Amino acid sequence: MGAHLQPLALRLLALTFPLVAKGFSDETLEKAAKSEGYCSRILRAQGTRREGYNEFSLRVEGDPEFYKPGNSYRVTLSAATPAYFRGFTLIALKEGKEGDKEDDHAGTFQIIDEEETQFMSNCPVAVTESTPRRRTRIQVFWTAPPTGTGCVILKASIVQKRIIYFQDEGSLTKKICEQDSASEGVTDKPILDCCACGTAKYRLTFYGNWSEKTHPKDFPRRTNHWSAIIGSSHSKNYILWEYGGYASEGVKQVAELGSPVKMEEEIRQQSDEVLTVIKAKAQWPAWQPLNVRAAPSAEFSVDRHRHLMSFLTMLGPSPDWNVGLSAEDLCTKDCGWVQKVVQDLIPWDAGTDSGVTYESPNKPTVPQEKIRPLTSLDHPQSPFYDPEGGSIKLVARVVIERIARKGEQCNIVPDNIDDIVADLAPEEKEEDDTPETCIYSNWSPWSACSSSTCEKGKRMRQRMLKAQLDLSVPCPDTQDFQPCMGPGCSDEDGSTCMMSDWITWSPCSVSCGMGTRSRERYVKQFPEDGSMCKVPTEETEKCIVNEECSPSSCLVTEWGEWDECSASCGTGMKRRHRMIKMTPADGSMCKAETTEAEKCMMPECHTIPCLLSPWSEWSDCSVTCGKGMRTRQRMLKSAAELGDCNEELEQAEKCMLPECPIDCELTEWSQWSECNTSCGKGHMIRTRMIKIEPQFGGTACPETVQRTKCRVRKCLRGPGMEKRRWKEAREKRRSEQAKKNLDSEQYSVCRLKPWTAWTECSTLCGGGIQERYMMVKKRSKSTQFTSCKDKKELRACNVHPC
Repeated sequence: MGAHLQPLALRLLALTFPLVAKGFSDETLEKAAKSEGYCSRILRAQGTRREGYNEFSLRVEGDPEFYKPGNSYRVTLSAATPAYFRGFTLIALKEGKEGDKEDDHAGTFQIIDEEETQFMSNCPVAVTESTPRRRTRIQVFWTAPPTGTGCVILKASIVQKRIIYFQDEGSLTKKICEQDSASEGVTDKPILDCCACGTAKYRLTFYGNWSEKTHPKDFPRRTNHWSAIIGSSHSKNYILWEYGGYASEGVKQVAELGSPVKMEEEIRQQSDEVLTVIKAKAQWPAWQPLNVRAAPSAEFSVDRHRHLMSFLTMLGPSPDWNVGLSAEDLCTKDCGWVQKVVQDLIPWDAGTDSGVTYESPNKPTVPQEKIRPLTSLDHPQSPFYDPEGGSIKLVARVVIERIARKGEQCNIVPDNIDDIVADLAPEEKEEDDTPETCIYSNWSPWSACSSSTCEKGKRMRQRMLKAQLDLSVPCPDTQDFQPCMGPGCSDEDGSTCMMSDWITWSPCSVSCGMGTRSRERYVKQFPEDGSMCKVPTEETEKCIVNEECSPSSCLVTEWGEWDECSASCGTGMKRRHRMIKMTPADGSMCKAETTEAEKCMMPECHTIPCLLSPWSEWSDCSVTCGKGMRTRQRMLKSAAELGDCNEELEQAEKCMLPECPIDCELTEWSQWSECNTSCGKGHMIRTRMIKIEPQFGGTACPETVQRTKCRVRKCLRGPGMEKRRWKEAREKRRSEQAKKNLDSEQYSVCRLKPWTAWTECSTLCGGGIQERYMMVKKRSKSTQFTSCKDKKELRACNVHPC
């Protein structure tokens, strides 16, 4: 059974290079073109399996052995660095079938990214590339066929350079069988044990791409946001959420309300199976340019036992829509740690609310449904609806990048990144882990406590980002907060317990009227003497939501967390938001405010003389070859009245490009010589010397000798003439001998020493100069030898850039 490739892709590739692949021939192409079977124009390639083949791989998310009929699975085709592929074909066949008939194909594919993938125009069950170009990965969804189909073979063929790769039992083929009723309770995501050693630390960065520009249909212009991110690194014995499973109460609260409190509580109850709780701030609004606000990020660690990571964030407002990752395995089969994961995300339905639009009223789903991805055909009123059943545009991207490893590593295939460190700080250790590429000023003094009583408050200090040497490495916050109380109050009554910050308040216990809400914290470090902590770990307070509970009142959510203060120092404003859950039943207008603002105090402005933007990229070199200069700038962000700023706003440095071409340079032509004969026909010559040899691709030297004909008087014949010629020849020889004697006398007087050794290069890089000398050994005092001088030569050295 062979893999399939689209002739269009082959014809495109044939324009740029000959197609060379084992098993392909003109006869094969001709047979494929004449075949009248289903999808007959897909080229079938025959070949043998290559042992140890791991350059390209086809992966079904979770690596399941069984599929549930009707469920959807993410399928990824990828190339290991530094490999790539130009084109590909992806099909799903019933086991034992050739693919010549429509009934041979199993399940259906769903396009995720139309710029990368498309259905074949002449075989709509198969997926291929949109345009032939270099790529390292593609993703699609595959929906499993109905009950009774049996095993399915997912097969891929790829084109890389001039070769077509295909396999029947290798990394480009996956067999997945139907899950029978007896194994209904068995997870369809069997996860292998991890064989990696030591621990690894990762940074998760979340990039929202849900905006009115990308998703214009019914886009909510107010209160659009991503909720706080909540997740953990965990073992395979604990799954936070999964496709095809039911949402827990914590997942429900994240999906419907954007509240991470309950889910964090569920995670911490699994302390033996969890290594790190992953938390990142909410993002209001849902999309902002990266140069305005940094993307939410969080760091976490994994080890051999807890090598999976999961997270969720709510797309708000929405009924119960969210995005996230479930049980992403960061341990490799080679006993190492994954270096980088980049996943594009689509929205999921938590199965707890039946609303179909962003701001649908609460409508609990009874009975609760399983978690599933949203599709473009769910409901005509859905903002993602597409009558043609196209793909849903991606709403977010998550990047998980390994930043450090600790302990002895045992991976079979060595990493190309050396990030092993002596120690990994605990996740909650309060020490500065600022990257070396971020240069800050000193911290300002702490501000006054926000509380003047014995109630808990916060104080703040700031520092200034002076330089960001590597723009690809994000610099942490320039603000630092610390819990505090008013003057005369004793923090924790002198207890030696180290407590975490309070987790955010839970939702109010009622949706209308007065209720209660609570919050909690946990012990980060117990007293060294082994005694118990006596400080409270839970607080409860009254809350009022929707004071009026009449038909003319509208239901709103609780207020969200306060935004950061609008001012970096002095007095500013902060805001918080809430959403309308249900409009008044009597049809009247909803008068409830959805935004609230109040003043906020930051540290005295004089403590921060100036705030600067990061450095811009270096400009182009001022020259196109040789030595030049380049510059970069940054802007003064703080107002001028805050004080003098002595920091430089522009920097310049030398830059060295490849040496400029040096053309050949010649002297002027000499005078023509005398004719080489005393009578009859002869020739004359003239010459010129090379002053500078061509270098670095400069113009080559033209001719240095030219010859032209000359004619002297006719030669006379007879005895007298022979005597005259003999006499002239003798006089000429005498003249030449006298000239030789004169030259030898000159050379005997002007003697030069051998060349000295070359001096050291004047610079270590960027282009320098070396010199050597030939000194006169004996110099004549005669004025006719004034040309007898010391000689000097120069040459370039260390021309490589600094």
